[in-house]
Amino acid sequence: MTWLELADGVYARRYEELDLTVGLVVGSERCLVVDVRGDVDQGAELAAAVREITPLPWSVLYTHAHFDHAFGTTAFLPCDIWAHEGCVTELAQYGEQARLKWMAKMESENRPEMAAALGRTEIVLPTRLVSDTAEIDLGGRTAVLRFLGHAHTDHDLFVQVPDAGIIFAGDAVENAEAGFSAYSFNEDSSLVEWTEVMDAILALQPKTIVAGHGDPVDTAFIAKHRDGLRELVALKALIAAGDLTTDEAVARSSYPGDVTKAALATP
Repeated sequence: MTWLELADGVYARRYEELDLTVGLVVGSERCLVVDVRGDVDQGAELAAAVREITPLPWSVLYTHAHFDHAFGTTAFLPCDIWAHEGCVTELAQYGEQARLKWMAKMESENRPEMAAALGRTEIVLPTRLVSDTAEIDLGGRTAVLRFLGHAHTDHDLFVQVPDAGIIFAGDAVENAEAGFSAYSFNEDSSLVEWTEVMDAILALQPKTIVAGHGDPVDTAFIAKHRDGLRELVALKALIAAGDLTTDEAVARSSYPGDVTKAALATP
């Protein structure tokens, strides 16, 4: 795990666990922590790491409700917690179910310490909700919060740092070996709208996009995988029309079989 300074006062922190990437934006008066890791212990580690960078008061932002991004909040309290309004609904309705699911998964993988940490984890709901766009004055710099559409989830929230040319994208952008992994796609994803979200990212003309997993990327990466999503949309349409079988679509896809099957299984 290490901090990457992407611009003056703008950082990404990379973790081997789940290849996760979180962020930190520092102004002259306040700072914003972008995602908080996956349990009470992981969140405490991140809070201590932030304090190695800055003593300023912090706010927290969840890019989306999935456990690895939104369950490590306790060590940051009390503070404002920003998220899209759909995130609070997801956490309130399904957060406990997700916590129990991941506890069982950790136990099945012989990772009792992580299962125990999840057992001690309190799910903390967002307190500052965004429907479209909001701004946070950090002192000398503004973080712009943007909902760009339905992509990895229906509540992905992006953090734009205009003066640095950086966007934190959460899991709407993943820098896996094939660009996407099978975990990129879930029952809440929208292939069609995701292509439009990628276009919206490109329209903001960032220099650097911080992926939710993997190293930060550039706009060429976004354009490539926007086109890849369009290919997957087209393959899914051919299956729906009866012109291709799933196996035939997988054979035609530019992505690995597991990624393609996961994408085609989205609603």
